[in-house]
Amino acid sequence: MNYKIVRLNTTAKTEIEHAVLIIYTGGTLGMAYDAQGALVPFNFGQILEKIPNLNNLNISITVISFPEPIDSSNINLQHWVDMAYIIYENYDTYDGFVVLHGTDTMAYSASMLSYMLKGLNKPVIFTGAQLPISEMRSDARENLMTSLEIAITKANGKPVVPEVCIFFNHTLLRGNRSKKVQSVHFDAFESENYPALAESGIIIDYNYAAIRPHEEGKQLRYFNQLDNQVMVIKLFPGITQNVIESCIKMKRLKGIILETYGSGNSPSEPWFLNLMEKAVEKGLFVLNVSQCNGGRVIQGRYQTSKDLKRIGVLSGGDITTEAAVTKMMFLLANEPDENEIKRKLITPLAGEMSVLSQ
Repeated sequence: MNYKIVRLNTTAKTEIEHAVLIIYTGGTLGMAYDAQGALVPFNFGQILEKIPNLNNLNISITVISFPEPIDSSNINLQHWVDMAYIIYENYDTYDGFVVLHGTDTMAYSASMLSYMLKGLNKPVIFTGAQLPISEMRSDARENLMTSLEIAITKANGKPVVPEVCIFFNHTLLRGNRSKKVQSVHFDAFESENYPALAESGIIIDYNYAAIRPHEEGKQLRYFNQLDNQVMVIKLFPGITQNVIESCIKMKRLKGIILETYGSGNSPSEPWFLNLMEKAVEKGLFVLNVSQCNGGRVIQGRYQTSKDLKRIGVLSGGDITTEAAVTKMMFLLANEPDENEIKRKLITPLAGEMSVLSQ
């Protein structure tokens, strides 16, 4: 890809101590109004004018922009491959990475990169904004400035947050534990099943017990193969046999994320269970995740979920739908053994779920 590269020269009087790479994929944060009042992509060469406080930082900042900014609703597999490749290629040069991304699919992208970048030992902070950077009340400045600070923060010479995260509205969350829950308020993301990694106020208060520890000597491995032959079936009262039957008959389909009620419950009608059993027998991977933002799937707690367990549906525990979809795409492309795919779907790969037993 023909990336646009901008190197920012801050006027800090102290010696440059840190280097951060910003990857701009698109999204509201990087937009500004043109002379006609339309929102257009922002020229990052002028970012020091919009955020003059950057001049006070002793950071070397490089911005790599996608050739054409992407509305995050249009994010696809190739964009994930590109993001991960940029980080992998520049891994040794920078202390940390900040990915500017639209909020709508940010949790999906952060989840996917947590799998694609195995052995990651540096911060990768996704952030964005609900209002463009040119707006007086924009949350873009705070989100970007704090993300940069987190990306360079070290303790005893080691990064404090060596994992893929989302920073938004004063809160740092594990990326593959996050969900977008607000479209009009600044607190756009939440992580119901895992504590926040940090809260920013006068200081940034890190929750060290929740942060994945730095692993000395780990080598970064980059995976660029993904398989999107998966689908999400969200159960609802009145869902018909024809709908489920059509789904499992789809050509080339390999996996289903089954969004069930509460702690993993589904309809107990024979037709539904028979179709799910056929799907499993056909070789489809079926992963049970809860429609609730919090809590977890406990297959066998009620009779309806006990039946799912009996026919071979896998329990996703407390994983989010975003993390489940991307995990299945990742495993289908990178794990040739079917039994290993099943095992890894119910086992944490990058902190995306709690350790659980089927």
